[in-house]
Amino acid sequence: KIKQIQPGHALIVKKNGSISEMPICEPGIRASCSFERIYFSRGTDRDIYSERKKLGYLLTDAVLQAVNYDFENTVFSFIPNTAEVAFLGLQAGLNEYLSRYKKEQLKKISLNGKMADAEMEKILRLSPRFEKLAVKDAKLRTFITEDETRNELVSHVYDVTYGLIRNDVDTIVALDDSIVRGTTLQQSILYNLDRLRPKKIIIVSSAPQIRYPDCYGIDMSRMKDFIAFRAAVALLEERNEEELLEEIYEKCKEQEMHPAAQVQNHVKKLYERFTDEELAAKIAQIVKNHFIHAEVQIIYQSIENLHKACPYHTGDWYFSGNYPTPGGNKVANRAFINYMEGVNERAY
Repeated sequence: KIKQIQPGHALIVKKNGSISEMPICEPGIRASCSFERIYFSRGTDRDIYSERKKLGYLLTDAVLQAVNYDFENTVFSFIPNTAEVAFLGLQAGLNEYLSRYKKEQLKKISLNGKMADAEMEKILRLSPRFEKLAVKDAKLRTFITEDETRNELVSHVYDVTYGLIRNDVDTIVALDDSIVRGTTLQQSILYNLDRLRPKKIIIVSSAPQIRYPDCYGIDMSRMKDFIAFRAAVALLEERNEEELLEEIYEKCKEQEMHPAAQVQNHVKKLYERFTDEELAAKIAQIVKNHFIHAEVQIIYQSIENLHKACPYHTGDWYFSGNYPTPGGNKVANRAFINYMEGVNERAY
């Protein structure tokens, strides 16, 4: 009996208890939010479970390239709790790759003659090292915590499991569901994982880079909160190209009084200067402070793979800036204006 309200309709509840669903306007573009599927939705729902698992699976190639296909010296883990299902998908992808690899190696050896038992045993025993390294207090969620208490909270969220990492030898691959502000990553996760003394830490996000504000549901509306935005600004400063910020600011101001339907998202011009890899590398530099001993790398999901995993929920405005309504462009521009003018308030 539970169903969604139809597009262009409203649910009308009157004082006498009568309930009706009435058309109130022409239906517009329907774009269901993909980020809610990744982070907020009920993970026990069959479709959401499958989508989250597919998100992890689709990261397999990028992860394998990052560790140079070295299974012996890599430990794969996840940052609880909502990333656990995506981690199952990554596990499946890694195991599939290893099955193909073993088959190819055995074929090569069989063509060359007899195989030593020790050599065969080494191939057959090769398997990914899956461990639960980071342990999170399930009662604490830093993403939806108010700004005043978030910084204090993140340092108490995680602990780590000792004795599983070989000092300065092993690489840790930790899958997270998303990296929005980078606060928890910078102040808690990296610090705690680094206590295990790995050679390298690779943080993998099952969501793409979150670059733009939201104005439909999840309250993310200030540009400076997004670590991807801060990385883009840092890259401009490194290249002495800060004039682009002023150029975007002027274009946003010019359209401030225009009707929403005529407004374009000018913030896109900022990200067009950089590749996803350039931004990810700068984000890794930002979150790694001088206390971190290990090398740090960050891998993000691609928007293309996001759509493959969530084919019926293609709302990707957080990542692409393609808002389903004209008002979204207006909010994005206003958020950028607020940043440039030093106004610390939401953009809607």
